[in-house]
Amino acid sequence: MNLLLFIAALIVSVIVVRIGAVAFNLTGLEWRAAKFQALSCFSGTGFTTREAELVIASPQRRRIATYLIIFGNAGIVAMVATFANSLRPNIYLTKYTIPFLRTIFPPFLLPWINLVVVALTVYIVFKVSTGTKYGKKLTEVVRRRLVKKDIIEPVTFEEIFLAPGGYGISHIEVTEDSSVVNKTLNETDLRKSDILVLIIERENQTIPNPTADTKIILGDKLMCFGKLETMRKRMYTPV
Repeated sequence: MNLLLFIAALIVSVIVVRIGAVAFNLTGLEWRAAKFQALSCFSGTGFTTREAELVIASPQRRRIATYLIIFGNAGIVAMVATFANSLRPNIYLTKYTIPFLRTIFPPFLLPWINLVVVALTVYIVFKVSTGTKYGKKLTEVVRRRLVKKDIIEPVTFEEIFLAPGGYGISHIEVTEDSSVVNKTLNETDLRKSDILVLIIERENQTIPNPTADTKIILGDKLMCFGKLETMRKRMYTPV
């Protein structure tokens, strides 16, 4: 029974981490960074100072991180306890499903059989959760549920790089409520906010180092450098 509980705790932990990663991504964190931050919060490891700033800068991310840390502490304790118990000689998962197993293998081998089952389970869960087909399907299901239930408010920008001092690079999609839509770069006064537009992606066209008279239209994707907090407020606050 302990082995069953370990497997269940492992599967739930993987799902919780994936939910956390999708939630981070919906708040504007780049997908690879979102996955790393979710796993870091859940496991309590690898949370560097610079990457922590991306989480601390957003109230939504701080709330997500808090839940992941709480669930992570409980989940890891549960997995360690059930894993240790599953290796005790007097604990058998298989006696419930294959009663004659103890007549085939000596009792001292049964903990090792459980260990092999654990290793195979970890491998299978890892392959399924990270595989292209099943991983993407799980991610899309979680994303739709989070958005549909209004649990996370999605944003239309993605923070892909963080430099010292809170500066970084963001990938921003221009929407109807954007403060820069249908304006030239000169009219937006983004430079006064220390925001530099590096690239404009427009359908199949890429405009590097756009000039001041370049007009920003609905659907454009801007690669911008500046203070991340300022970009979040400036690009979607009506002027």
